[in-house]
Amino acid sequence: MKWQIKILATYFFVSVFTGLNAQLVEVQANYNSVGDVDFVAYNNSQAPLFLNIDFADLENTTFNETLPYIKLVVPGFNSLFTLQREPGAEAPRFNYQIKYYRSNPFAIPDLDFPYLIPLEPDRAVTVFDVKDISGFWGSEEPESWVATGFKVTPGETVYSSRNGTVVEVTGQSRNSNSESWYHTWTNTVTILQPDGTLVCYHGIEDKTKQLKPGQKVYAGEPIGSVLPDASSMIMLIWQNRVNSRELLFIIPQFVIDQDKTGILTSSREYTVIHPESVRGLEMTKREKRRYLR
Repeated sequence: MKWQIKILATYFFVSVFTGLNAQLVEVQANYNSVGDVDFVAYNNSQAPLFLNIDFADLENTTFNETLPYIKLVVPGFNSLFTLQREPGAEAPRFNYQIKYYRSNPFAIPDLDFPYLIPLEPDRAVTVFDVKDISGFWGSEEPESWVATGFKVTPGETVYSSRNGTVVEVTGQSRNSNSESWYHTWTNTVTILQPDGTLVCYHGIEDKTKQLKPGQKVYAGEPIGSVLPDASSMIMLIWQNRVNSRELLFIIPQFVIDQDKTGILTSSREYTVIHPESVRGLEMTKREKRRYLR
């Protein structure tokens, strides 16, 4: 006899925007015909999320996955793992809690990764010291943060500094579904990067309306243009932290010359270069043939 049980768990997202729990991920534990328990997850959002499951009071079974358990769940159905019943024992019994995050809270980012300056190649560019990021995280500002400010001209093209998956595109206003927001800025493109961090480009727009959540973008690919009345653009990279409302911000190393990277400073001017060797770092062979020609 096959029987099924749906477990309702505690949903959690580190958020300062609302006091409500955002139920974007649903986990089910289904007993199968041999008494094992198959765990599956439904991601009801349009972008990948990181699911963390924490077990307690396991009986008649053991949890054999790597701890802490973190799983990238794509939009829609995701198969997770199976709790196998111990030989001759009764059905597995267990309690668990789930949390989900926008970025990977357990990832260790490569702080030396070479980011492309996200502007037109061969263009001379200067940066400025970002004094505040008001409005980025609701009514609060993170205690410790870093960001890179670029002096730009209205309408110029903005490029992705690294491969990633588009998770949010905002215009001049936001919708009312705040539990799905990644931050509270408008006029942004936010991308989930391969190392599990998030990058936000603030002060740009997608005139083409082509960017959609879940869409893959590549280093050096256009992702928008500077706002018509803007003279600056801000780029910041961050990561959620486990069981904390505080965010971890990352200072990127940008490509400033052939085979040379560095942290951008306001004391000098840079020439933008997008070397194919850097653009292709996170591409497959097929992607290189398609996008680096």
